[in-house]
Formats: sequence, C-alpha cells, structure tokens
Amino acid sequence: MVDIAADFSGSMPEYYDTILGPAQLEAIAVDLVRRLPVRPKGDVLELACGTGILTQRLRERVDTTFRLVATDLSEPMLAYARNKVKGKIDWRLADAAALPFKDDTFGVVVCALGVMFVPEKAKFFSEARRVLLEGGTLLFNTWDRLELNPHAQAAAAVMESMFPGDPEMQFTKIPYGFNDEPAIRRYLDEARLGDVRIDKVKIEVKAPSARSFATGQVRGTPRAALFEKRGVKLDEVVEKVADALTRVGGSEPFKCEAHTLVVQAKAL
Repeated sequence: MVDIAADFSGSMPEYYDTILGPAQLEAIAVDLVRRLPVRPKGDVLELACGTGILTQRLRERVDTTFRLVATDLSEPMLAYARNKVKGKIDWRLADAAALPFKDDTFGVVVCALGVMFVPEKAKFFSEARRVLLEGGTLLFNTWDRLELNPHAQAAAAVMESMFPGDPEMQFTKIPYGFNDEPAIRRYLDEARLGDVRIDKVKIEVKAPSARSFATGQVRGTPRAALFEKRGVKLDEVVEKVADALTRVGGSEPFKCEAHTLVVQAKAL
C-alpha cells in the first residue's frame, strides 16, 4: 500500500488542489459546510485537511470567536494548505487515529474523504469522540460504492490493468471500501456517537477536459510515485486514463456523476 504521508510530495499537492479541487472536491466541501451547526458547541477540528479546500470554507463559515484547527498526516499537503488558505487557522501535523489534543476540546470534528485511509477505523471514531465535547458533532463523508462512481472505476481499471496482480497497484479497495452503512453505524455506536444520520449525496464531477481530469487522477495522487518506481512515463498513463474517462463523461468538457455518503453523529 502507498505511504500517503510520504508520497504526497513534490508537485502532487498542486495537481491535487488545482485539478481535483475544482473538479470534485470543492462541491464536496460546499456540501459538508452547509451541514455544520449554525452555532457550534465549541472550537472546530478538521481531520485530513489535505490542501485546505474544506479548511477555507470552514474558516469562512465558522465565527472567528471559535478556533479552527486543521490537521493532516502529510507534511507536504499541510505546507501547501498553510501557504494557500487565508484566515486564522491552527495547523497541526497529526494522525487522526492518535490525536494530540485533550479530551472534551472541540464542538465539531469534521473530515472530508479521509476516514477511508485510516487503517484502524475504531481508533478514528474513538479519538473523534474523545476530543469532542458532550453533544458535539462529528461530520464526515466517504465515497459510495465504486460502481456509483464511474470516473474512478474507469480510471482505476486502466491503471490496474497495466500491472495485473500487483497488490500495490490496486487503487480502489481503500478509497471506495468504507461505505457499508451498518458497519459505519456499529463503529459510531461503539465510540458513543449517536443520533446518527447518513445521507446519500450526488455531486457533479466536471473538468475542462477528460485529459485535464486524468492528469489530476494520475499526477495529483500517490499513484504517480508507484508508476515512476516501475519506470512508466506518467504522460503515457494520463493518455490511457483520458481515453477511458472520455467514454464515461466526454472529452471537452468532461462531466459525470459521483456519489458519496455523508454522516453526522452526536457525542453522547
């Protein structure tokens, strides 16, 4: 498996932010922010902030009387976000499964498309509950099933076919593998998080071209390091992925539907 903390380096954060951001992540951030409590019970903690796409929206939405703390496990991503996002934000390098904060610190814990990458899911939820004030809110989302996200299915099929049977080149199991609602509810219940609401949310993925989006899918993720390690030119991968994406959402512009699960719960 790719070491995400180590491999979001070099130009990857920029490709991630400037291509995948407007293509899909901005819409996801807007949807999450509108679900925040009008008046949080306390300060706000963001987990897996990446390049700060959601962070900027949070700072604009959350009253400045509340502290906003943004964390990520990747130093390159955190550095990129710190340089980009405006406003008063406390940036911290932190593991979502071992948070460096005291108990009962935050009124809201929010995470956009990050929980899937935490190997120990139970610790993610228990840590979120530990740092939440009683009655505080946990808000997060995950990708829904792969077959409901044709852009990801098409891109991954091409890339995985280049190295069949190579476990490192299996790109969909983790990001699209945490969407079983009963399992999510069990994790929440075990962590003393209740009043659960799970919504299925559809967003539109859109980019100027299939090639542009393919560039983000390849160069804006740790996949790039895996291909380079195997001596494959990234432009060749981009072209193959672009061809597959064109069949899904057209060439210029590129458009298709994507689906997420949005989960809200209260600290009991």
